Parts: sequence; C-alpha cells; structure tokens
Amino acid sequence: MPKTFSKLLSSTFFFLSTLLLFSIKLASAKPHGFSNSLSPKHFGLKRQKLSHLHFYFHDIVSERNPTAIRVASAALTNKSETGFGTVVMVDDPLTATPDQNSKLVGKAQGIYASAAQDVVGLLMVMNLAFVEGKYNGSALSLLGRNTVFSMVREMPIVGGSDFFQFAR
Repeated sequence: MPKTFSKLLSSTFFFLSTLLLFSIKLASAKPHGFSNSLSPKHFGLKRQKLSHLHFYFHDIVSERNPTAIRVASAALTNKSETGFGTVVMVDDPLTATPDQNSKLVGKAQGIYASAAQDVVGLLMVMNLAFVEGKYNGSALSLLGRNTVFSMVREMPIVGGSDFFQFAR
C-alpha cells in the first residue's frame, strides 16, 4: 500500500472518529436554549383546579360616566356597518347580578377593537380583575374574538395572576 494512501486513510479515520465523538458529546449535552420543562410540583400545583365564575359585564358607552371610550378610529369607520377600525379602551364593572348597581365583584380593564368587516366582531384584550371574596386581587387574562350578536360566545382565557396563576 503506498504511503500517501495509508496517510489519507489514517487522516480520514482520525477525522471520522473526531466527528463521531463530537456528535456524541453534542447529543449528550444539556440544552442551553431559551426554554426548559418545569414540574408543576415546583410551583405548588398538584392537580388541575376548576372554577365556575358567574358575573355580569357592563359596557357603558353613553350616560354621564361611560366605562368604554373610543380612543381611535379610521377615516372610513363611520361608513362601516360594523364599525370596522374602532378601538375602545374599557374599565367596565363586573357585577353579581344583571343590575349594574348590584355588588361589584371586579373590573374588566383593557381594549377592544372592531376587527371584522362583515359582522360585528371584536378583538378583545383585557384583564378581568376581581375585588371580591377569595378571588380579591386575582385576575384572568382574556384574548380573543367576540362576535357580539352570537347567542353563545366562548372567550379564550390565556393566563391569570394570583389565584388564577396558569389559568386557561
């Protein structure tokens, strides 16, 4: 066997061995990415909790003290049948009964915007901040689509704080 071929074979073997060892080292290394898996037990979560909340949301857009105020709109918004382009800031009361003067259990604070041209469909981004009972100081974070004239609507809860930590 010529010396050159033997040298080539030896260096190829060395390269492949080094590559294999390096690959094994990478495969066994701990990830240093931006995320890690966490145990629910680490946060004191033992099992999934379910809460049934029943309250009334009062979006007062007129009267002497409105709780929902238009803060932006597009030039064509007033010509739109759906109010497309309207942006509203809210600090709406949440009450125990349909009567807006009944016991205050919290506030809905955030923004909604008319985001559909064919139906009255709102993009809602808000916190439901509770001020009553065992939920006092806790909040649920809501983000989603609200088709206003639908009889039944389901709003996504994307998080929460205090009692509602990790809510969904």
